[in-house]
Amino acid sequence: MKAHSFNLRVALPAICCMFLLAPDALALPQDQAAEEETDARPMTTDDALNMVSVSAQAMSPDGEWVLFSKRKLDWDENKYKTEIWMAPTNGGEAFRYLGEEGGSDFRFSPDGRYLTFKRSAGEGKKSTSQLFWMRTTGGEATQLTKHATSIGRYRWSADSGRIFFAAQDKRDKDEQKALDDGADVIFVDEGPNGQRQSQWSNLWVFQIEEVEGEERERQLTEEKFLVGGFDPSPDGRWIALTARYTNRRNDADKTEIFLLDVESGEKTRLTDNHAPEGGVLWAPDSRRFVYSAGDDQEWLNRNSKLWLMEAQLGEHRLLTANFAGNVSGATWSPDGSHVLFNGSQGPNSNVFRVNAETGAIDQITDLDGSTRAAHWSTDRSSFVYTFSDFDTPSDIWIGHADGTPATRITDANPQMADLQLATMRRTIWTSSDGTPIEGLVHTPAGYDSSRSYPLMLNIHGGPAGVFSNSFRASYHVYAGLGWVSLSPNVRGSCCYDDTLREGNTVAAGDGIGFGDFQDLMTGVDTLVEHGIADPERLALRGWSYGGILGGWTITQTDRFKAASIGAGVYDWSSEYGPGFNNDVRLWHIGGTPWDNPEGYRKQSAFTHVANITTPTLLIHGMNDTTDTEPQSMMLFNAIKDIGRAPVRYMRVPREPHGFREPRHQRQRDVEEIRWMHEHVLGEEWTPWERASDKDEQEDEEKAEDDAEATS
Repeated sequence: MKAHSFNLRVALPAICCMFLLAPDALALPQDQAAEEETDARPMTTDDALNMVSVSAQAMSPDGEWVLFSKRKLDWDENKYKTEIWMAPTNGGEAFRYLGEEGGSDFRFSPDGRYLTFKRSAGEGKKSTSQLFWMRTTGGEATQLTKHATSIGRYRWSADSGRIFFAAQDKRDKDEQKALDDGADVIFVDEGPNGQRQSQWSNLWVFQIEEVEGEERERQLTEEKFLVGGFDPSPDGRWIALTARYTNRRNDADKTEIFLLDVESGEKTRLTDNHAPEGGVLWAPDSRRFVYSAGDDQEWLNRNSKLWLMEAQLGEHRLLTANFAGNVSGATWSPDGSHVLFNGSQGPNSNVFRVNAETGAIDQITDLDGSTRAAHWSTDRSSFVYTFSDFDTPSDIWIGHADGTPATRITDANPQMADLQLATMRRTIWTSSDGTPIEGLVHTPAGYDSSRSYPLMLNIHGGPAGVFSNSFRASYHVYAGLGWVSLSPNVRGSCCYDDTLREGNTVAAGDGIGFGDFQDLMTGVDTLVEHGIADPERLALRGWSYGGILGGWTITQTDRFKAASIGAGVYDWSSEYGPGFNNDVRLWHIGGTPWDNPEGYRKQSAFTHVANITTPTLLIHGMNDTTDTEPQSMMLFNAIKDIGRAPVRYMRVPREPHGFREPRHQRQRDVEEIRWMHEHVLGEEWTPWERASDKDEQEDEEKAEDDAEATS
């Protein structure tokens, strides 16, 4: 078990090299000592599906309790089920806190007396999401609100006397009846509609204590807008909120910050730009608040930053100018002198704080992996966080700002001790234009540097995604099958500096498919040159932007013996309306298909499809509205008609951009492995057999009976 202890230190300034926290260039895998005799076995896709996922839901104001969820597979029901647990933060025994009804969006009242959460109320079409509550000392949960529509985001007032919430407007009776009767035509981008039927949303306040002659609910805004995030000021006088007056899917830059007077309802607009803002959070003095945005004027492809707004003056300034990386999860210190936040720098993430006056950055945690603070005690002396690294699945810990050793709360996947896992090294190479690129190299147990291995090139999503130092089961599954994996953080990746983040934009060069493609190939070349990767056994896999860049890659080179690409876009012009395209229009191609037709044509894999000779497995969910499913159908038919390469298309019912059903997830992963082994290794691979939950339970009961009989 990895020990966690922290020492507060000054963080490195943003002007340092973006790879200062990375190892020396070409720090490639070394031989691993021969394994001692062990019962450990390679990891399988079923081991991955069986893993328990834990998430911190809330921390009590006094820091003594943490509420968390456990997400478990129910194979026979073909879904995942979530349980809600409570544990003392001193490391005592955890216990199941809520029954099967469960809930979501858990929050303690600031005085610690109540726990609130959302749960469905009503039956059938009349079911809505309402607030429920229960005393933290125990008892049954009861329904608190009976709002006409579902409760959205909500926040307690600092004095625990009110709850502020957002909710969609209620349709009038005739409109709702017409909709129920089938008059459900969607007028796209008209009124509150986007590509789906919708309603405007507004803010409300709910009074905890009933007062005779007064309504417990009161509407605070009555606008034709969509509320994003909001936060009530500690003195209860103001609400800072983000909202926009359009629901068009590419109009996030229309989001602005407003200041609302709670009593009078007077609303003041504080920003007027083309940059999407979010994450508003008041300081303890109710005079200023922080918010997040990549820029304060334009919608730029940059890492998220914290800005400080003087509410009454409407003046703002950049707070995290001295931090190179991506910022999230802001929390104020009790005296308002600092803002605590999660900061991602390259593949690692840790907890930091910034001085609200000087902008000086201190680092609170210094762990090699992915550390994310979820909730803090009221005095900010302790916090609940999740930690994961390449061979450690995520678990929940309690950290302390004074550097006291952390306390582990969960051990969600003890069965991992019985499995062989890959070893990971971070490495840097120089791309074709001199840009340093960092990647993660995963090698099998018992890695031998005297031989070369089949190489799986992983391409992340995004484009502004990142391969983080966290547990990803697929690396270990492929390592167990004898593969080395390379996962490059190509230009355009999040969490280094803005220069790398903007590296695949037209402002910096040619856009997607050019420099980022070279980053991939020079990484592969590096592993081939060092004898790690067998140049005759190369494969690639990617999802979303990984599918896009993967599809482009196989039109530019025939070096890969197989490819698995999912949820991608292969013809930019035909995706312009159906899909999410602001990033392509603004950054990665520039302009529109009618004013820049050559750019859209040149950067589409479909244009170059006749070059594909790589055996290709295509995968796409039929309910994907991020990258629409016909994109894969187009590429599949083109490859099949041209006839230069084997191709197979997995067209998956019901699934959105990220698959949700366990049986679909398993079939996707198994068929990908089968494809890779056939076309890269030249062998027929037999998938693992999976037992049903009932069979596994019977096996466990039999083992227990045998143990009792033996004793």
